[in-house]
Amino acid sequence: MECRSACVTEFFCRKKKNVKTAVSLTLLFATLLMLQKLITVDTNSKDKKVEVKGRWCGPQCPSFKSKNLKAVENSSHSGGSDSKRAFKPLPKKWDVNKITCTENSTIKTQLWFRRLSPRFHEFVLHRHCRYFPMLLNHPEKCGGGVDVLVVVKSVIEEHDRREAVRKTWGKEQEIQGLKIKTLFLLGTPAPGKDSRNLQALVQYEDRTYGDILQWDFMDTFFNLTLKEVNFLRWFSIYCPDVPFIFKGDDDVFVHTKNLVELIGFRKEENKVENLIVGDAILEAKPIRNRQSKYFIPRELYDKRYPPYLGGGGFLMSSQVARKVFTVSESVELYPIDDVFVGMCLQKLNIVPEVHLGFRTFGIIKRKVTRLNREPCFFRDLIVVHKLVPQDLLKMWTLVQNEDLSCARQFVL
Repeated sequence: MECRSACVTEFFCRKKKNVKTAVSLTLLFATLLMLQKLITVDTNSKDKKVEVKGRWCGPQCPSFKSKNLKAVENSSHSGGSDSKRAFKPLPKKWDVNKITCTENSTIKTQLWFRRLSPRFHEFVLHRHCRYFPMLLNHPEKCGGGVDVLVVVKSVIEEHDRREAVRKTWGKEQEIQGLKIKTLFLLGTPAPGKDSRNLQALVQYEDRTYGDILQWDFMDTFFNLTLKEVNFLRWFSIYCPDVPFIFKGDDDVFVHTKNLVELIGFRKEENKVENLIVGDAILEAKPIRNRQSKYFIPRELYDKRYPPYLGGGGFLMSSQVARKVFTVSESVELYPIDDVFVGMCLQKLNIVPEVHLGFRTFGIIKRKVTRLNREPCFFRDLIVVHKLVPQDLLKMWTLVQNEDLSCARQFVL
């Protein structure tokens, strides 16, 4: 799984003029190709160009730190009451209309913060900033008797991955009487990435498919936890009647028929209320290797992680989702979203269920082997991580082939 929360300052580094020109031309070319593909949809529509002034980078924008902005979402750092925040009534619709959250500068005086790796400074200073305005919203997705809401974490630049998901396991359909709908979760592009063109591109994509939820915080590794809490709040507001959520990444293979069968088994066993199942990770420790993407300094966390599920893909009931949302408001945000959900589950005394059908590290963990591309394995599993779009399309076709022969046996 991949994990995140609060932007890093590297996006403010200046780029040489020739590099900027090359990047802009590349993005422009990609935009033109995408527009050519989407122009057939609603060609007469005259949508206004959306101006997202000063909101591209969330907490790290200079404008975000201006004096006229005041905090609306308080954390333990700002002295808010956890119990009052956790049980306040939900609004009838998304009610966060502007970014109004400043850094908690009082932390800068604390000794542990001074020892903290600079790469975590922005995250810690803005850890109390939880909920952000929505740029794209589709509350209608939860209407019409939806049984399983498929929610896919993605970023604007990964259009090819979203296309592959829509054509394969993310296709909206009905399987064994269960109605399945799909949504993609996005933030905003980072400064220096030709933000306006990318935002225009994702708006055209959403006009075509109508399946993107986008919030106004910068899409970075650390901000994946923001994606988690904003979605949980969105789900609690708009989806009162959806019984199940499958949450995954945009580079996984999901055998939807097997997923539906698992839901059927758990319903028959009456094991739905606290259902959260996937590739459970137990007794894990924070990674101290500074070169690792998942590095966590001791100043931030200095004990074993609670049991958590690999974020590549897992299934949970709506009851668990709402419980996690409620308790999440009293849990400090953590840079790794998978672990953050595990922290919430621990507070709820819910232990995530291990299921061998979820392989978020591949079929053979951390190894490059032909077995990780064996279609007979994919046919019998539920989730396999990771596949590039071309491999996902190819594997989906192979697995759907009724003539696929799986007489051979493999031992993992």
